[in-house]
Formats: sequence, C-alpha cells, structure tokens
Amino acid sequence: MTTTLISGANRGLGYEMARQLIEAGQKVWVAARDAENGRKAAERLGADFVQLDVTDDASVDAAVETLRAQAGHLDVLINNAGILGEVAAPDKMTADQVRHVYETNVFGLVRVTHAFLPLLRAAAVPSVINVTSGLGSFTLVQDPKRVESQYPLAAYGSSKSAVTMLTVQYAKAIPDVRFNAVDPGQTATEFTGRIGHSVEEGAEAAVRIATLGPNTPTGTVTDRAGVLPW
Repeated sequence: MTTTLISGANRGLGYEMARQLIEAGQKVWVAARDAENGRKAAERLGADFVQLDVTDDASVDAAVETLRAQAGHLDVLINNAGILGEVAAPDKMTADQVRHVYETNVFGLVRVTHAFLPLLRAAAVPSVINVTSGLGSFTLVQDPKRVESQYPLAAYGSSKSAVTMLTVQYAKAIPDVRFNAVDPGQTATEFTGRIGHSVEEGAEAAVRIATLGPNTPTGTVTDRAGVLPW
C-alpha cells in the first residue's frame, strides 16, 4: 500500500487530496501545524495524523521520526502547506513581509524535503509533489486573458516561482526520486475567499501524479489541463 504524507492537510486542498487518495487505496498521513485541528481532520478522513510545522526544524524532525517508527518509509510526499501572507503592493512591500511568505512556501518546502529524503529513498518508487501556482508563472501573469494576471501578489507569486524552480532542480539532481510540481488553479477554499473552481477539481493534478506509481514522471509542471507554461 502506498504511504503518502500531505503537509497542510487539515483543510482545503490538502484535506481534499487526502480524501481522494484514501479513496484510491492509499495510507495517508495528514500533517498539520495545529495538532487539534489536524487530529480532527484525520479522524474524519480515516487517516493517520502527525504534527508538522514546516517552519520549525524540531517539528519536522519529530514528524520524520514518527513515520520512521510507524511506517518505515514514505512513498509520496506532497508539499502542500503554504500561506498567502500580507498582501501589499510591490512598491509598499517590505523585506519582512516577503521573508514571512518564503519561510513557509519556500524554506519550509526545502526543510521538509531534505528531512524526509531518507524515508523516501527507502521506498520503491519515491515521489515528491510540490504545490505551485500559476501566479508564479512569468507567462500567465502577463497574459491579460488569464486570471493570474489580475492579482499583483508579488511575495506569494515569486515564492511559487521559486517552488517551481526548486522542483526542476531537485528532479535534475536526484534521479532516484521523482519530483513534480502541480498547480491546483484558482480553487474555492478559504485561501481564495471561496472564489474559483471546486476543491475536487483543484486536487486533481496532485492526485493524478500521486497515483501513477512506477509510471510517475519527473521534472514536470502541470495543472489539471496539462503542461503549465512558465
């Protein structure tokens, strides 16, 4: 049985990814910063729970040890945890505002990926799926026909550009682990103010990659419709 861990899975897209993957027969670990909410979400889903704050080394290390003891390996890691941060026009934005977003969206992803690599390498076909965004696409944010061009989210958007590049660099450097980035698109969750397509549709791209097994590619960046332009 495939063992999958999803960060930020107590609600929204992460929760829906967990639901669909459990339905597909996977053993899912719901990882969340808030232990109470995370446990409640896991109970509702029939998943396992592990506390995980992607910005905290001790929390990440403890999560690794929990999975090492109880699972022995990790087949799929979905780096879903992310924050929008304080929205500010680029000319008003401070370094601290950007740093706050990057701490979760970029440094948190690196921290978690680095820590879980040994458990991933203990799996037969290890896979890492990083949740990116079209708001980090140079092509889409300059296309007036695309919704991504309507949101001047410099901190968040640039953090997702970094997520995509990190994914490609990991894929090039670590051939024994499959690395892919997925864009859920504008999905109607608390994160977007309930604007966009359904959460079921938003989870599609990640669930597809997470269920490919030995056919999982590496170095791809996709949304539910196919290859995402960058």
